[in-house]
Amino acid sequence: MDEDVLTTLKILIIGESGVGKSSLLLRFTDDTFDPELAATIGVDFKVKTISVDGNKAKLAIWDTAGQERFRTLTPSYYRGAQGVILVYDVTRRDTFVKLDNWLNELETYCTRNDIVKMLVGNKIDKENHEVDRNEGLKFARKHSMLFIEASAKTCDGVQCAFEELVEKIIQTPGLWESESQNRGVKLSNKEEGYGGGGACGGYCSML
Repeated sequence: MDEDVLTTLKILIIGESGVGKSSLLLRFTDDTFDPELAATIGVDFKVKTISVDGNKAKLAIWDTAGQERFRTLTPSYYRGAQGVILVYDVTRRDTFVKLDNWLNELETYCTRNDIVKMLVGNKIDKENHEVDRNEGLKFARKHSMLFIEASAKTCDGVQCAFEELVEKIIQTPGLWESESQNRGVKLSNKEEGYGGGGACGGYCSML
């Protein structure tokens, strides 16, 4: 029954312009990296099916422009999302400071209170970090988010970020069960034990 997809999930990637949102998405969906990638105009959209703990989930991943002039798309972009990845650039403190604005926007437009949030500090392959890992972790804990540092360039942490996010969503049945219309697909037994020694080996942290 390989074609049995448990559910389809809407995942958003948000954050300031230039933090590497599209690069993270491309690394995850196509396993490619383009250092010359142009800024996203409006919204980009990719679909990928992954298997987490024996459960298949189809991800519809929305990548948005960070620039202010594209913000008119916001309400429809957030509607119905089950997971969100907030991205900042570890070498640019301003992108970390502005995370509060993105969280406010998420709160304003998101249609669910139990949406699963993952904070990603991107570009760890670069030198001259302006945001320390512990700072990211502290911010994530304060806002009940998962956290990971990653590099779309070297691939570090990218797969893990998406997998941990999906795993957490699947463990929150109220988030997706209504969408899957009770097609009788059973969850595997490994619902508990989140974050324990999976492929990421405790790489991600959560409150």
